Amino acid sequence: MLNGPTYMNLVRHFWVRVQVYDRKAAQLEMDENILIDPSLAGKSREEMGLEPFTVTEIRLSIKGISVFILEEQIAWVIRRASEGRYVSGLDNNKTNSLNEIVNKTMFNSTRKGKYCDLSMEHKLLLKIQNENLLPKGGG
Repeated sequence: MLNGPTYMNLVRHFWVRVQVYDRKAAQLEMDENILIDPSLAGKSREEMGLEPFTVTEIRLSIKGISVFILEEQIAWVIRRASEGRYVSGLDNNKTNSLNEIVNKTMFNSTRKGKYCDLSMEHKLLLKIQNENLLPKGGG
């Protein structure tokens, strides 16, 4: 039952209604409370009656049940470290210094490989990424 239509509908409804609660959203929540009650200006989140902000999380309510998913939980499920770095503005992807590291990690070689060269673990992670983390519309 869980692998059938029920699971697909839950995932579809989950990604449509999901909210990312990060530091910016926490600050916005505080600002809204101050607009409603100006006497709260200068007080901490706890003094305002809000939960303290600790980490970025994905929030959702399904059938009245609040669901919170943390980055550490996703990392634990896919058995990967939750830390990493994001590099933006890469100029030329053919001569980039990170190519060798990526190829060594993905294909166990310094040269660029193909899908058929991926290990079974990397193929599964790619499938999870493409079907669940990067959903496509249309059905």
